[in-house]
Amino acid sequence: MIDIAKYAGENSADRVSKGQLLIVDDVPNNLILLSAILTGRGYQIKTATDGVTALSISRAMMPDLILLDIMMPEMSGYSVCHQLKSDPHTESIPIVFLSALDDVSDKVKGFKVGGVDYITKPFEAAEVIARVENQLTICRLQRQLQKQNQQLQQLNEELVRSNRDLEEFASVVSHDLQQPLQSVVGYAQLVSLKSQGQLDEEVGNYLNSITAAGHRMQQLIKDVLEYARVGAQSQSLSLTDCNLAVDQALENLHVFVNDHSATIRRTELPTIEGNLSQLTQLFQNLIANAIKFARPGVAPEVKISAELLDNQWRFEVRDNGIGIAAENVDRIFKIFARLHGSDNYTGNGIGLATCKKIVEAHQGKIWVESQLNEGTSFYFSLPAIAPERSIN
Repeated sequence: MIDIAKYAGENSADRVSKGQLLIVDDVPNNLILLSAILTGRGYQIKTATDGVTALSISRAMMPDLILLDIMMPEMSGYSVCHQLKSDPHTESIPIVFLSALDDVSDKVKGFKVGGVDYITKPFEAAEVIARVENQLTICRLQRQLQKQNQQLQQLNEELVRSNRDLEEFASVVSHDLQQPLQSVVGYAQLVSLKSQGQLDEEVGNYLNSITAAGHRMQQLIKDVLEYARVGAQSQSLSLTDCNLAVDQALENLHVFVNDHSATIRRTELPTIEGNLSQLTQLFQNLIANAIKFARPGVAPEVKISAELLDNQWRFEVRDNGIGIAAENVDRIFKIFARLHGSDNYTGNGIGLATCKKIVEAHQGKIWVESQLNEGTSFYFSLPAIAPERSIN
């Protein structure tokens, strides 16, 4: 026999309500017993002795949980549950059946009409409390998850909008800067061309400096625009042969590779879900970086390879260049980070930041391992495609 006083005694006047419960049963003694047990645990209780009243209270009160008897006159608990689950206003209320029916088929029917749990009479107070608190905990976690999903969706929408705004801003700035900058460079070159032999060496050096600075600024504008475009363009992914991306990168770098007498070697590369334009930019930046930071007097050698590890393709772009000091490894992918101040190694610090952005937009990671005066390996991982999606 259940000691009602034991559970009722746990209540106190200043207890913070743990939630509102509706108990539906056509036997008044069951209502009294369950009310005492659950009030003693800090719940606010409403009761109903028939299905029609239960529906009315549920729609007005919106309880956190309903304990519902099945065998009631006029309207069974199954019918009550079905109506509540058919109403968008009340469909999310968890319903725990409480019935003397203990056949498996009765329990299965209860779950089919929308119940989340089933307690068989005669019940134990501890079991009722445990099942109620368990279901309320599940509901609370579901609400938290739903809220977090909504927040993530909102953040994602804001990120997409920010990327779009960034690209539009970069395009406008690029256009507005390129025209006057082209005029500056063009006029400097024109003055130099028309004044050959008439200007002293110092003035000629000034003009050359203006032209060189103008070219650097044009490259900076181009790189910033490429960086801004990554987020938008890599939204569109399709089956992409990485060999083709490397081919296009090497075609773009043809003159640069020849001027530095660089050797490029590569293994067969995979097909992945990717954006060809962005992957081309990724390989182009890494290859150009490897060639640019060659050791003095040592011809650049670059090797490109890929290995499948745990459903991820791990790519490596390895060189025999000057290497990166250990204290600089953590800064290497930060935008505008320049680790080599010498005029022998020019750059604006955007290329590797763009690589990082491209890889992350493809759901991958990028990292670096390096030894000073021996060389550097840039690694990046990209998801492997399912076998049925691969191309022969």
